[in-house]
Amino acid sequence: MKKLLAYVLLSLLAANALASETKKHSHSSKTTRSVAPRPLNDHERALHVLDRFTFGSRPGEAEKVLAMGVDKWFEEQLQPASIPNGTLDAKLNQFRTLKMQPKELVQAFPPNNLIRQVAEGKQPMPADPIQACLYEVLIDRYNAQKNANNAAEPQDEAAKKAAEQKAQDDAQHIAQLLLSMPKEKRLPSLMQMPVGDRRTLVMSLKGDLRDKLFADFSPAEREVLQAMNGPQGVITSELQNAKVLRAIYSERQLEEVMTDFWFNHFNVFLNKDADQYLTTSYERDVISPHALGKFRDLLVATAHSPAMLFYLDNWQSIGPNSLAANGGKPPKPGSQAQQQRGLNENYARELMELHTLSVDGGYTQHDVTEVARVFTGWTIQQPELGGGFLFEPKNHEPGKKTVLGTTIKEGGESEGLEVLDMLSRSPKTAHFISLKLARRFVADNPPESLVDRMAQTFLGSDGDIRDVLRTMFHSKEFWSPTVYRAKVKTPLEFVASTIRATGTEVNNAQPLVQVIARMGMPLYQMQPPTGYSTVASAWMNSDALLDRLNFALTLSNGKVGGTKFDASRVLALGVLTSGTDHAIAKPISTGNSGLQRAVSLVEDALVGGDVSPQTQAALERELNDPAIADHILEDPGKPLAMSVALILGSPEFQRR
Repeated sequence: MKKLLAYVLLSLLAANALASETKKHSHSSKTTRSVAPRPLNDHERALHVLDRFTFGSRPGEAEKVLAMGVDKWFEEQLQPASIPNGTLDAKLNQFRTLKMQPKELVQAFPPNNLIRQVAEGKQPMPADPIQACLYEVLIDRYNAQKNANNAAEPQDEAAKKAAEQKAQDDAQHIAQLLLSMPKEKRLPSLMQMPVGDRRTLVMSLKGDLRDKLFADFSPAEREVLQAMNGPQGVITSELQNAKVLRAIYSERQLEEVMTDFWFNHFNVFLNKDADQYLTTSYERDVISPHALGKFRDLLVATAHSPAMLFYLDNWQSIGPNSLAANGGKPPKPGSQAQQQRGLNENYARELMELHTLSVDGGYTQHDVTEVARVFTGWTIQQPELGGGFLFEPKNHEPGKKTVLGTTIKEGGESEGLEVLDMLSRSPKTAHFISLKLARRFVADNPPESLVDRMAQTFLGSDGDIRDVLRTMFHSKEFWSPTVYRAKVKTPLEFVASTIRATGTEVNNAQPLVQVIARMGMPLYQMQPPTGYSTVASAWMNSDALLDRLNFALTLSNGKVGGTKFDASRVLALGVLTSGTDHAIAKPISTGNSGLQRAVSLVEDALVGGDVSPQTQAALERELNDPAIADHILEDPGKPLAMSVALILGSPEFQRR
């Protein structure tokens, strides 16, 4: 109890200190300073580019950037294809779904409607025996659920508990039987078991025994076993795991940061039916390849994407006067009375409000309706089976349209391309995209002068994203001391930067995925089309800060699943860093010289020794609190772990 209370007290005090410090920093950045702050030194410049263009600095990375040169490092990041990425590739190879097309995903990890059709004999069973083994279990589960729904009386609570216990006992017996066999015989033996036993095993086996059994199967075999207990969950889990691993291990950090930026700009919601099967290819084939290219190409790719068409319902949009709306016949004169039948304006509205012009872009409701008419016929071929883009002429609204005062001649699919071209080259779009980029990389309220110059580059380069980023990177505003460590990290950025900064090894990213979700950012699951925000106000509240500090405490004590944290490694990195001329850690007065030195070295390792007087005072208060000091000195390893947790929870580390 004493330990729990001490930890909770520490978390609350540190959370309050961070909230106060963040508010103070935000306020001071908006006021006019009477004395100009000193320019960033070389080491701070290296930390600044790493904070803004990566998911966090790794140990020794600032020194590598300095040796290469900040400008050269940035240019290299703008050309990601030239950067080897072997470590990440090896980690992602275990996830088969990342390379699959939507149609393959549907067949390999079937949705309920496909299982129902196979169960009813309307679709054939897969020819592959392992895949058929999966289908048999899912059909058995489907039939059991159907029978349960038709049951006259629900099972009482005692009977339910007894059935659950029996299932767990049976699952353990089956698992032990399989473990007694040679590894190469386990899967064939499992496939020969009655389908009920297979279903019991995957649904009821828990804990270490499950982990031990599953560990000896190949990644593809594990996917099939996991799919028996929820096919779509495998796709979601691998997609989320991959995002966290990319953020942590990719050498092409700017590409990953920009992919995350554009995914939120062109957001889709993973949990919306068919998008469970379409989101993997959306990020892989649409967002990532265009993340550093021309904005128009990215805009056109998202407009054609089945994931976007499904998410914003455009695939169902039918022109009021189209052949499809009139029983396959040409519209009769005067049929305009049925003006909106089948027309869906969701995509048209978000295209202008969120993707291009902005909410203040000067368009009207008439423009929204006209753009919706333009994009009728842009649909998906069998979305429930993972089909691709299809332009369906019979769904398209005939006749010319007028968008933002410009006449769009009748031309089928080309009408949409003309509108996308017009929107991508609009000065309003140039300003909006530049503002969002500056908000992500510079400050929550970026200087208008910088946004204007970036917008001019956008227009002059035909929307070249690399050139816009270069204009920002070489600006005085980007390098201003007032924006140094002024951006608050999102939950994804905080977790990834914590792992990177501490050199923690990740063997299983799923626990980190769950941590990020608890912090309010479930990956790929932002339901509104706005995507996740990058401004401080979206993430700075007492509950969120407490979650972050609890994560720091749990990690520093080696209790985050799937990770291997080594506090002594952080200390060693601090020793190396403290020997350089940029280490400026201030001594902590704790009455314990070893603890003082440990805190100082941890500051060097995690934040370059750059802590404010306010943070320094807060650290002293916490480490001198008898309730905390007595606790952490009970164990020689506790002071070091607590020091790491305190610095990870500090305002300096929470900001980038």
